[in-house]
Amino acid sequence: MSARLNSAQPYAIGLFRVVAGLLFTVHGAASLFGVLGGAMGTQGGTVEVGTWPGWYAAVIQLVAGGLVLLGLGTRGAALVASGSMAFAYFDVHQQAALWPIQNGGELSVLFCWSFLLLVFTGSGAFGLDRLVTRRTAMTRQPSAEQAPIAA
Repeated sequence: MSARLNSAQPYAIGLFRVVAGLLFTVHGAASLFGVLGGAMGTQGGTVEVGTWPGWYAAVIQLVAGGLVLLGLGTRGAALVASGSMAFAYFDVHQQAALWPIQNGGELSVLFCWSFLLLVFTGSGAFGLDRLVTRRTAMTRQPSAEQAPIAA
């Protein structure tokens, strides 16, 4: 059974990446454009342009979430997204109480650790990273030093 589950691992990681990226992107779009209920606490409004840290966090959510969703530059985008959620937790939520259940930081913690996982696993299946890697590998020709030598 383990072998069967292991063979499905890239697809499970790919689906996980798509869902996490989509949810993160939606948060950024809601804050920046007022869609889907708008930014939290604004009753359908948006975050004022240039305000720290809300507007910058929304831009990171939109861009990094979109890249993770597409599986393009997944590891780098996931690292930035994870760091932004760690900052959000410690800067905003941790001040209210120690535990995430007490301070409303569960979503920040889950996003932080989810994206950190993607830093180490990569994009999995369905990611544009794989197409770029495959296309780059096909265009490279082995040099004289790398070509196998027949005896």
